[in-house]
Amino acid sequence: MAYYSLSDKRGSLPAGPRRVSTQAITSTKSGKETKSIWVKVVTDRETDVWISDLVGSLTDPIIVMPGGWGEDLPGWIREEITVEQMVENMKAIKGEELMGTDAEVVAYLYTASLEAPMDSDWVEIYLYMASKVMKRHTKQEMPADMRVVEKLTRNQEDDLLRFRRWLYETRVRARQERDRSERRERKDQEKQQKEVLQSRMFDF
Repeated sequence: MAYYSLSDKRGSLPAGPRRVSTQAITSTKSGKETKSIWVKVVTDRETDVWISDLVGSLTDPIIVMPGGWGEDLPGWIREEITVEQMVENMKAIKGEELMGTDAEVVAYLYTASLEAPMDSDWVEIYLYMASKVMKRHTKQEMPADMRVVEKLTRNQEDDLLRFRRWLYETRVRARQERDRSERRERKDQEKQQKEVLQSRMFDF
């Protein structure tokens, strides 16, 4: 499993995928029921983005805090990230926004906690999210002495939402950088092969 550490850089990113959506409105006119349905057509670009995200759930690196702690992630978190990303991509078909998953949040904050102390808000967010992921994955509750809060504050929820979006955007950037690098490598190989073939054409 690859790991990717990146500071918060800004850049343009493709919008979250949107799929065919329908909306039906039922009205009564002259005693008869009529139904109108609107259908949103999905563009090729949106389909490409969705496919890229779906494949990315199996091939994308895990975003971790810079510092080299990615290898210390528990194996079950890596597995949970893959599962959750695939589930989120299925939800995107219905038009939901793609963001970092619960397990991705836990993975990043786990490595961040090993790199440096976190402030109290992020400690509470980390333990709250870890409790959710652990319960879902192991069917067990987190020990009582580690359950700091039962519910996040409004500010913590806002921070978590921004963090989820950043995680997803960072993962997409990592994928795009990897794809560009692979395309450059293929072009270089094709160029070298072409040069070899051309030289052999005049090798009598």
